[in-house]
Amino acid sequence: MTLINDKTDARVALPAYDRKTLSHGIVHVGLGNFHRAHQAVYLDDLFARGLDHDWAITGAGVRAPDARMRAALLAQDCLSTVIELSAEGQSPRVVGAMIDYVDIAETNGPLIARMIDAATRIVSLTVTEGGYFVDPATETFDPTHPDIVADGAAPDAPRTVFGAIVAALAARRGAGQTPFTVMSCDNIPGNGDVTRDAVIGTARLSDPALADWIAANVAFPNSMVDRITPATGDRERALAASFGLSDPVPVTCEPFRQWVLQDSFTQGRPRLEEVGVTFTDNVHAYERMKIRILNGGHAIIAYAGALMGCDLADEAMSHPLVHAYFRKVEETEVLPQVHPVPEFTPEAYLELIDQRFSNPAVKDTLRRLCFDGSNRQPKFIVPAIADALKSDAPVDGLALESALWCRYCAGHFEDGTEIEPNDPDWDRLKNLATVARTRPQIWLEQPSVYGDLASNVRFAALFARWLTRLWEDGAQVTLDAYVKG
Repeated sequence: MTLINDKTDARVALPAYDRKTLSHGIVHVGLGNFHRAHQAVYLDDLFARGLDHDWAITGAGVRAPDARMRAALLAQDCLSTVIELSAEGQSPRVVGAMIDYVDIAETNGPLIARMIDAATRIVSLTVTEGGYFVDPATETFDPTHPDIVADGAAPDAPRTVFGAIVAALAARRGAGQTPFTVMSCDNIPGNGDVTRDAVIGTARLSDPALADWIAANVAFPNSMVDRITPATGDRERALAASFGLSDPVPVTCEPFRQWVLQDSFTQGRPRLEEVGVTFTDNVHAYERMKIRILNGGHAIIAYAGALMGCDLADEAMSHPLVHAYFRKVEETEVLPQVHPVPEFTPEAYLELIDQRFSNPAVKDTLRRLCFDGSNRQPKFIVPAIADALKSDAPVDGLALESALWCRYCAGHFEDGTEIEPNDPDWDRLKNLATVARTRPQIWLEQPSVYGDLASNVRFAALFARWLTRLWEDGAQVTLDAYVKG
């Protein structure tokens, strides 16, 4: 299948460089929509400037379902359709920064071989917030996870991405090669540090000396990444087709994008500062602002909006009560915890987020934003609660957000309509949420989500009050009560 043909609309921006001049430099694991609308677009822009053509992407995956994406992309020469959506119109482009996609294998032999290749100087990751084997109770890498234990016992046949990285680094060390940089592009606080712990922790199970070598020689830069990128469905495929692009896996996204990156690389890097990437040692300030205001904000509107009958993010933002709830929580409970960065004050960033969430063209579903709360809540909401409690600051709205999540996980809307499973741990959450209707405290007794917050009397009382009110009075009355104080 050819993505670009004589039916391709003239409005589609094509790669502004000869793709035959590209050569491999980056292995990227996790070819989801976000990567193809973010890192791949930045590199596409860089290549169009005639720069760094030896940093092209080779795609990779470590799960059997990744084979479907591999087949789709290889069939169209690894090109991706990316369509930016705004109220002013649609801006389609074809991104050509990726040139290959390695075979998917259970023990990751092809992936390891490509990472051993001396041309590989960066291995980057988008493996989701829940893919780093972090124990939420300790907020550190969990070496006792069965998948990691298995990789420690069979380091030559790893099944996780971290086991594969360790195997490749072991081979490069044995051959006297310089190690590659490992660069996380996931929405996780301190993502470089988290990745470092996962790689070194996995290595230490089978080869402590190798773990020490990795600690001393491999770079794990922290980064903050940002672009709202909805899931692909029939609407997105039809939109691509309207531009003459027969693409089974097109990507749609908002116009805004941001990438803040620590300048720490073992074998050089592409000149991404030429296309808008911010290099700084203060990634954490950007990250805190983004995760607390944007990712936390998504959770604030998602469960409230869903329970109020909204389907899309922009619908939730246009709902007076949901929007008022969002603004009050952000302004009174989240912004006081966030510090300014060179580009934004917290107040200015909130205004930007309000505009982005309200974009009517993106059609970001609340179901997507509600997904995987068991992994997202401890990263995007619970830290804000914990910090506020430490400083004796208000947490009423954040406690209500936790109650809204619990109520959503009960598995049905207020009219009795079933909520389809929307979390990898859905059955357990649904059962727990049902019990929590009469015993609210049991919901907080999830150390993997809340840590020790269950023992905080003030927060537990607020959560119980809001959850009880949601069940007795419904979402509308409860949100109105919070907004009116």
